[in-house]
Amino acid sequence: MLKPISFLLVLATAAFAQDSAKEEAQVWNLEKAYWDYVKADDLEKYRALWHEDFLGWPFVSSAPLRKDHITDWITSNTSKGVRLQSYSIQQLAIHVTGDVAINHYRIEATRAASDDSKVRTDVLRITHTWVRAHDTWQILGGISAPVNDKGQ
Repeated sequence: MLKPISFLLVLATAAFAQDSAKEEAQVWNLEKAYWDYVKADDLEKYRALWHEDFLGWPFVSSAPLRKDHITDWITSNTSKGVRLQSYSIQQLAIHVTGDVAINHYRIEATRAASDDSKVRTDVLRITHTWVRAHDTWQILGGISAPVNDKGQ
């Protein structure tokens, strides 16, 4: 009798791990889409990633911000003719628990003026908290910080 129960437990555990991996991949793909939207200057799709109750603290701000200010950093750059030219992201850790996902990653983002006269590369640590809402995942919270000389 114990063997069938053990077998069912193993199957249930494997199914849970497979579902978790699928959800982690969904969140990670949305994180990559986030940066594609920034690069394309697609503010409508970018805004759709954010939950209405978002509260986060980007490194470019002296205080935490709500959803109504999430595009400020993009429009500030584009108004000066500066756009995201390229980026590479490195996933460090992601975990899904129920309807909440926490994602930690590093990004190296290169911005350039339209005439390529000013090129700037930043390396940042980013944490986003995603929540399942309206049949998708949306960013509920986040924080970013520059990576120091030691890569931390």
